[in-house]
Amino acid sequence: MDGPSGAGKSSYAATLGLPVVPTDHFATWEDPVAWWPRLVHGVIEPLLRGEPGRYRRMDWSGGVPVLGAEVLVEPTDTLVVEGVSSGRRAASRWLSQLVWVDAPDSLERAVRRDGEASRANLVRWKEFERGWFAVDRTRERADLVWCPQTLVG
Repeated sequence: MDGPSGAGKSSYAATLGLPVVPTDHFATWEDPVAWWPRLVHGVIEPLLRGEPGRYRRMDWSGGVPVLGAEVLVEPTDTLVVEGVSSGRRAASRWLSQLVWVDAPDSLERAVRRDGEASRANLVRWKEFERGWFAVDRTRERADLVWCPQTLVG
C-alpha cells in the first residue's frame, strides 16, 4: 500500500484486519528508501520460507531516529506492507496487489499527524517522494487507486 505521506495509508491499512509492516518502521528523513534490504532479508524472505520475520524498528522517541525494539512478524498468508515506497518497482515480484492511496492536502495531514515542528522535514520529504513516484511510476502500476473524500486520522 503506497502513496504520498499523509494520504491515509496507515488508516486504510488498519481497517483491513491483516498483519501490517509500516515502512515508517524503516525510513528516516535521511534514508527515505535505501533501507529496503532490511525489510527483504528480515521479513519478506523468512516469510516466504514459512519462518517468522524479524526487524528492529526505528525509534523516534528521542527526536533522532535510532534502531529500537525488535518486531516479530509471524508467518501469514497475507502481509500488508504499508508506506511510502512499499510498492516500489523492485518489490513487484512479491506483491500480489499494489494499492495506491492518495488524498488532497496530504502535506497538511502529515503536519497534523507529526506536528508543526516536522513541517520543514515533511516539505523536503514531499519533494523527494514526488521525484521517487515519478521515476518509479508507482501510481500507474497500481491495481487499485483509493482516493477517499474524507479521512479519519
